[in-house]
Amino acid sequence: MPRITPKSPETAQGSVKQGYEMFETRFGIIPEPLRMLSVSPALFDIQLARSNYFASQSNLSFSLLAHIRYMAARQLEYRFCTDLNKAILEKQGATEADFKAMEADPTQCLLEENEGAMLAFVVKAMKDPASITDQDVDALREFGWTDRDMVDAMAQGVSMIDHAIMMQVFDMNPHCLI
Repeated sequence: MPRITPKSPETAQGSVKQGYEMFETRFGIIPEPLRMLSVSPALFDIQLARSNYFASQSNLSFSLLAHIRYMAARQLEYRFCTDLNKAILEKQGATEADFKAMEADPTQCLLEENEGAMLAFVVKAMKDPASITDQDVDALREFGWTDRDMVDAMAQGVSMIDHAIMMQVFDMNPHCLI
């Protein structure tokens, strides 16, 4: 039982209700981290704006974003987002063998080479931020990535940290029902 009382779809109002409806329509579920944020409508709105940004204004593909979230959540042992993004990637054709290969070497993913390089960069940076060198950044630029793209990718990865911790603190359901 959660330590906080998130808004239910029946009691949600305003932007929380609209956000719930959007996720229900797009994914068939209301993600548990979003339900958690429903107790703070301003934070809910920030998360919704962030989701909308990545869906419509970022240069990063939906598949790359799902790969980043999967690998970041897995590293953080954030079960809900690991399971959710694994399900998304499975719908794109990923198999258990693909996950094992990617977990051993992020460049061994179901992405184009440039996106695999970005995924590997984010994974490396999250494991050891001080390990990133000018050469790592330059290599991404050689693939055509911009500074904005790199910041967007890192923001997507590190955004798992706050939700992973908050989900544990507030004893939210870690199971993804997708």
